[in-house]
Amino acid sequence: MTTDSTRTDAEMWDDRYRESDRIWSGNPNVVLVREVEGLGPGRALDLGCGEGADAVWLARWGWHVTATDISRVALERAAVHAAEAGVADRIDWQWHDLGASFPEGEYDLVSAQFLHSMGDLPREAILRRAASAVAPGGVLLIVGHAGFPSWEHDHPEMELPTTDEVLASLELPEGEWEVLLSEEHERIQNDPDGNPTTRTDNALKVRRRPADR
Repeated sequence: MTTDSTRTDAEMWDDRYRESDRIWSGNPNVVLVREVEGLGPGRALDLGCGEGADAVWLARWGWHVTATDISRVALERAAVHAAEAGVADRIDWQWHDLGASFPEGEYDLVSAQFLHSMGDLPREAILRRAASAVAPGGVLLIVGHAGFPSWEHDHPEMELPTTDEVLASLELPEGEWEVLLSEEHERIQNDPDGNPTTRTDNALKVRRRPADR
């Protein structure tokens, strides 16, 4: 349940998406594009896919994508986006409350882009489950906010950990993974009045070592 005990997290996010015809830009996340372009396509899992921009971009690059979100409103929009882009056959849209259920299978790429929520999100447990879904030789990419924007107050219920804290919380078996990227980076985002401002995000990219032959 959310901080408003009368609504579930799914209802909260559905209401959030209904506030406008589009919440996000429709463009893939910059770090995802940068870090995935050099990988050969395979099976990808997009956690918290929203309106589907990342999943559609991956499908265009040849990936077979399982994309999941807690909002059915977002998933409906994402499916329309995929159909318009001509990649509907490459994406399996699945509804999950990731704290309670998780897509099955192993993936060459698991992407968690800004997996934050005002509701009751067991983020560390979800990311550990995400790591367990990475196939040998595959990659887990986690991108998150490193702080709140200047126009918002802090939200104590929302965790914004450093990449070191994320890595520690994954509890990865020693010797089975390698860290490919751990960094903070700045980007420009417009405030509610349309004025550009700087935000700080962070990214962690880890690779499961291939199984011994």
